[in-house]
Amino acid sequence: MSEHRLLDYLDHIQQAATDACGFVEGLTKEEFLEDKRTQQAVIMSIIIGEAVTKVMDGYAEFAQAHGQVPWRSMRGMRNRIAHGYFDTNLDVVWETVQTALPKLLKQLPTVRQDAEAK
Repeated sequence: MSEHRLLDYLDHIQQAATDACGFVEGLTKEEFLEDKRTQQAVIMSIIIGEAVTKVMDGYAEFAQAHGQVPWRSMRGMRNRIAHGYFDTNLDVVWETVQTALPKLLKQLPTVRQDAEAK
């Protein structure tokens, strides 16, 4: 597989995380829990697991070399939401967009630079 595709997947992950964080910007948790439209927008954005799965499967060595990125957790969340294994826990979605995604967004530029260097 080409590095070009890897960069596309990383860009998709970054854009989705940026969108999800942007949707809740300025909202309190209570406002988020009352706003179904924002909930749906965030949930659709955090279904970034498809691109994550492509990275994990097609670029396994790259994913392993960047173990600080929570690849499995991102894929797992996508699967739980997309396949409806259980009702979406909005507390988990809120925590993800407040904590995990901002952390991911700080990691991705370095990860992407490494992908460009390959």
